[in-house]
Amino acid sequence: MIEIKNYINGKFLENTNSEEVPVLNPATEEQIASTYKGSIDDVKKAIEAAEEAQKEWEERPAIERAAYLKKIAEGIRKRSEEITEVIMQEGGKTYDLANTEAFFTADYIEYMAEWARRYEGEILQSDKRNEHILLYKKALGVTTGILPWNFPFFLIARKAAPALITGNTIVVKPSEETPINAKIFAEIVHECELPEGVFNLINGSGSIVGNELAANEKVALVSLTGSETAGKKVMEAASNNLTKVNLELGGKAPAIVLEDADLDNAVQYIIESRIINTGQVCNCAERVYVQKSIEKKFIEKLTEKMSEVTYGDTAKEKVGMGPLINKKAQENVHRFVEGAISEGGKLECGGEVPEQQGFFYPATVISNCNNDMEIIKEEVFGPVMPVVGFETFDEAIALANDCKYGLTSSIYTKDLQKAFKAVDQLEFGETYINRENFEAIQGFHAGIKNSGIGGADGKHGLEEYLRTHIVYMNIDD
Repeated sequence: MIEIKNYINGKFLENTNSEEVPVLNPATEEQIASTYKGSIDDVKKAIEAAEEAQKEWEERPAIERAAYLKKIAEGIRKRSEEITEVIMQEGGKTYDLANTEAFFTADYIEYMAEWARRYEGEILQSDKRNEHILLYKKALGVTTGILPWNFPFFLIARKAAPALITGNTIVVKPSEETPINAKIFAEIVHECELPEGVFNLINGSGSIVGNELAANEKVALVSLTGSETAGKKVMEAASNNLTKVNLELGGKAPAIVLEDADLDNAVQYIIESRIINTGQVCNCAERVYVQKSIEKKFIEKLTEKMSEVTYGDTAKEKVGMGPLINKKAQENVHRFVEGAISEGGKLECGGEVPEQQGFFYPATVISNCNNDMEIIKEEVFGPVMPVVGFETFDEAIALANDCKYGLTSSIYTKDLQKAFKAVDQLEFGETYINRENFEAIQGFHAGIKNSGIGGADGKHGLEEYLRTHIVYMNIDD
């Protein structure tokens, strides 16, 4: 049985809260590890270690900090198969997706390391003689990262890499569902001899560990990827100290299919954007709006392809999907399906809880939906695709925007004018045109409305971890 420990100030330490939390393989329901609830004292020790290490870390040239990040990326690649297997066991991912996550994490860290010689301040023009105005970009200080379970390994890097390259230190809390991969990340950090206190890892619950990470007065930035509810709790905890927050929360991504779209491509990309990680991705396509002139044909094609999606234990067979993360998730997805059918939706395929070990759910299509249904309003986080018909382009945009979330969106059309009109009018942080929903390292992954505050990736994601210091320098003789 794997035992999970904290990593504080360069050492692996026992958790002082001995209340055990079992870690289950969602495909077999077998316990594969034990973690612990975590204590406020452990969190404070980690934050204090990060605070003590931060100034010296920031004083190092950025290129030296980059060298450590590159070593971490190299360490990840060396242990990529082990990491892949752990991600499959903890989260139920397919081999291809878990392996992609391992290598994508290494690529991401290297990408952020390359900003060492590139992020910069500014020299501004002054209104006075003999005065220079200098704008510096400096580290924030101690940062924290509170992680979900759906992309647990990559999201360590998404929080830590931009923090470390810009001179910050960090304390990370992995999900209680998926702590083993974080243990490996900490081991790699340790092997790379990163200075003590620069990277710290604390296991435990959101209510104890997460709350202290957000509420502690020594923290300069708290970054959370999680639910809307969790985001509001983090904001509340951070508000007492006016701590900066960075929140990636829920999504309810619309996919709009116009009558001129390549239907085969649209169906394929929408399915890829729905079943990835068994639908447990916040930028997944969560609802489809299809023009009524092609609605019947589209539903036939979508249903046929979704019916062919296989599921099972990804460690034993090559399948299209693994399990949902836990029993509660399985029950929640099925509740959405039953609710949609009771409200008038038509079940085209799937929709039944399998009678087998593991938290599986089949790829499901529900037609005859409308925007008043709960399945259209709320995030399902499972492999279920509700379909809504529309008459005009303007109606489709209005339906897509009629949502409290604003993370990702997509449109399928050959009409360039309508594609750009959609970009102008869709109220989302990201729009994908004639392709699957998946962001790029150099982009900016950010939502609006209830989908969060701030963002990640690329130049703009890096700048989330920087503050400005303006200097007015008079050089009179």
